Amino acid sequence: MPTQSPVLEMRGITKRFPGVVALDRVSLGLGRGEILALMGENGAGKSTLLKILAGVYAPDEGEVLLQGKPVRVHSVASAKALGVGVIYQELMLAANLDVAANIFLGNEPRAGILGALNRKRMWCEAEKLLKKVGLNVSPDTPTRQLTTGQMQMVEICKALNQNARILVLDEPTASLSFQETERLLALIAELRASGISMLYVSHRMEEVFRIADRITVLRDGCHVGDLAVGDATPAKVVSMMVGRDLTSCFPHRRSQPGERVLSVDNVVVPGSPAGVSFDAHRGEILGFAGLVGSGRTELMQVVAGLTRALSGKMLFESQAYAPRHMADAIRRGVYLVPEDRKLQGLVLPMSIAENISLPDLKNYRPRWRFDFKRQQRTAESAVAQLQIRPGTIDRRTAELSGGNQQKVVLAKWLAMTPNLLILDEPTRGIDVGAKAELYSRIVELAEGGLTILLVSSDLEEILGLSDRIAVMRNRRMVALIPREEMTRERVGFLMTSEGRAA
Repeated sequence: MPTQSPVLEMRGITKRFPGVVALDRVSLGLGRGEILALMGENGAGKSTLLKILAGVYAPDEGEVLLQGKPVRVHSVASAKALGVGVIYQELMLAANLDVAANIFLGNEPRAGILGALNRKRMWCEAEKLLKKVGLNVSPDTPTRQLTTGQMQMVEICKALNQNARILVLDEPTASLSFQETERLLALIAELRASGISMLYVSHRMEEVFRIADRITVLRDGCHVGDLAVGDATPAKVVSMMVGRDLTSCFPHRRSQPGERVLSVDNVVVPGSPAGVSFDAHRGEILGFAGLVGSGRTELMQVVAGLTRALSGKMLFESQAYAPRHMADAIRRGVYLVPEDRKLQGLVLPMSIAENISLPDLKNYRPRWRFDFKRQQRTAESAVAQLQIRPGTIDRRTAELSGGNQQKVVLAKWLAMTPNLLILDEPTRGIDVGAKAELYSRIVELAEGGLTILLVSSDLEEILGLSDRIAVMRNRRMVALIPREEMTRERVGFLMTSEGRAA
């Protein structure tokens, strides 16, 4: 608990879903102007606790207190009225509206007897809020033109406009570039200094130790303990999260890459100024490092058949390879785990089992009858291998945490025995324990002969897993670095330097 009187207390919160106890008598406290980091593995109950505070769910047991007084958070509107602003990992902005309209959405000022929108007041107030958060855009800018980091700032403006005294930030930097992350963290420090309290959820340990005052850890729906950041270490926090010690996230590689599987020769991607060339070998993990907008994802989309190259040629397993669409790539065993799991990777209303079988439906239909038993066996095996929680294969994917949704995306392609697997930001939103498990699985797949193209904004991940690193900048490949020459400093310099790499 905070040393001062808490502005927020959640006492004995219990929440049950059919067959699952998501939270079991969880308590926490948050002081004025304090940043409390809420940490735990995917499925630990963090999202459920946040949704109770946000008025999305009602607790089965327990109470919420603000300024020492019990309150009933029975809806999203009531949470906002109580001064609680929630900024989710998946941003809740209307892309068809401008910035000012998004800031005032649901809280629009009116003028005149007919109650017309007071656009002048909206513009003026939005301009003040944008200046306060350091976002240099006009209030009439269409929201669809903003970067993810700018959208994050608009979400904070929305909360401040509703006089939020408590901000809940759920994985706020998961999709941000380095520069956007730095600006957001600086803004968070400014808001804390102004007396705003924050509940901060992140799997990025470095961020937590940089900005948080205390850490509350959940595991399997239970409150494990609290730590002052000054008394904590990353190893101690991880041990509390996973219930065991993790000596190293990255497993040791025992095998060496074999013959060439994919050859990319001077391939020009739409929007790129020059061609890109590289080879990928059997059993190799070839990492692609670069800042947001460096062209990594666009290059992977060409290899996976989502986009057609403007020129150049590719060979896959010594044969010409020019996929016109994704189905061509899938027939050759080239599969993409996309960076946006909700828009590109899953059908959220479908169950875990349905999503896993979706890309391979023809093989579940012997003699025109769907083989539900095979679907069940495949899904149960995937759930066990990747430790997807909760492990009920009939559970709707929309009800899973972000990290478990990411595991389902990976599971559906692994179930089809890929020849080449493209992983674009595979651990975004996944906790440290699940990352270690996933890293082991990736290395195991490579040692079994699978060729893997790995795109990640996590430099430690790229360095820890890759046999070689292709560094991209301004939609060009500027270097291809073997493992023995990799350093964080060298890769970081090549990603950001305006000079040309040798």
